[in-house]
Amino acid sequence: MKQEITAKRVMMCVAGVLICGISVGFFKAAALGVDPFQSLMSGLDAVIPISFGTLYVLANLALLTFSLVADRHFIGLATFINLFLLGYVAEYSQAFLESLFPDMGMALRVVMLVIGVVVMCMSSALYFTADLGVSPYDSVALIISKTWKKMEFGKCRILCDLTCVVLGSVLCFLSAGGVSALTAAVGVGTIITAFFMGPLISFFNVHLAEPILYGKK
Repeated sequence: MKQEITAKRVMMCVAGVLICGISVGFFKAAALGVDPFQSLMSGLDAVIPISFGTLYVLANLALLTFSLVADRHFIGLATFINLFLLGYVAEYSQAFLESLFPDMGMALRVVMLVIGVVVMCMSSALYFTADLGVSPYDSVALIISKTWKKMEFGKCRILCDLTCVVLGSVLCFLSAGGVSALTAAVGVGTIITAFFMGPLISFFNVHLAEPILYGKK
């Protein structure tokens, strides 16, 4: 990225990615559906017998390899923090929440989902505004839209998200968890993130991230 690396940008980048990991923990604890990429990760997690944090690193290493070969422009500090830490933060956050609330009813699961959505959008605004790289998954749609001029970013992102949801759904359904694993990975949370993340991130950009970085003026 071409932005000047300042202490404030670095702090926003680190905080944004780590808080995003916590939000994924809320999503997974709620078990009412996660965002499209986490749907794929849930499917892989259901069929590959290693810890979620390690699996997240391996999957993102594959995406990072693609980015390194295709276009390194979108790789930065946030890319590597996301790669090596977010999966473990999500794993431990989920375990902590489930230890606090071992028997979650539907009302508490809905609260967990709402918190997850709001916190994910807030944290995404922080590290997007810091402009020190994007996650390996986010870079895929950006690279495709930049390479294939006729396909705009919005369409590329929808295509990537749909691919993740379909693959994650199939893997979850075929796993030992069956329908229960499927509903935890693809559900109301997936729909909410698809329709509301964009506007909420924009809201937090304007009212939180940009004032932190540039001042209230």
